[in-house]
Amino acid sequence: MKKILSYIWPITSRFPSEINGTLEVTYYNGKKVLDTKNANYSYGSLQKILEFGLAKVDLKNVENLLLLGMGGGSIIHSLRNIFEYSENLVAVEIDPAIIKLAKEEFGITSSEKLQIIEEDAFQFVKNANQKFQLIIIDLFIDTKVPPIFFAKEFCENISKMLQKNSSIIFNVGINLERDSKAIETVTSNFGSDIEFQVYPKVNCTNTLLIGTKCLR
Repeated sequence: MKKILSYIWPITSRFPSEINGTLEVTYYNGKKVLDTKNANYSYGSLQKILEFGLAKVDLKNVENLLLLGMGGGSIIHSLRNIFEYSENLVAVEIDPAIIKLAKEEFGITSSEKLQIIEEDAFQFVKNANQKFQLIIIDLFIDTKVPPIFFAKEFCENISKMLQKNSSIIFNVGINLERDSKAIETVTSNFGSDIEFQVYPKVNCTNTLLIGTKCLR
């Protein structure tokens, strides 16, 4: 019934989160989206932004993929259903309220090929010993990426987790193209082993960095 009524007017349910404030699940034109007060977290514009990035990388040789910042799982849906990625996927999400909504509202649950880990991404990357062929970084609190994820320690740890000839997609922020120095700082913190392309105003809003770890 909610799905049918959503074609007439949006229907929103609100859920508390200690980390992200109020989370909103809205039925609109027969589809659900997950938002915070000021930003789309899943199944809206964010999904299109990350799909743009995925279209720029070769998934054929990716056997192990790391997603930092799962949200409601829209990019997992895209990977499985649009890009036909069926290999191992590790998703890290700090907010238990979001993990619960991903399961109950969007049907995203752990499985043999999907590991959902409730942990701070900084600590996960610091302590991890796995290697990945693709790492997607989408670590927002509302409209901002916490500065710790631009810092040298985090970037160097990400670089160590990437196998050679592997890729990274980093959603670094909204309207960040106005601050070229910030982008230069982030890319330099990854070191010379990763070559980046900068894509400003993807879907008219976000800046994506897409990098490849070079063979050396």
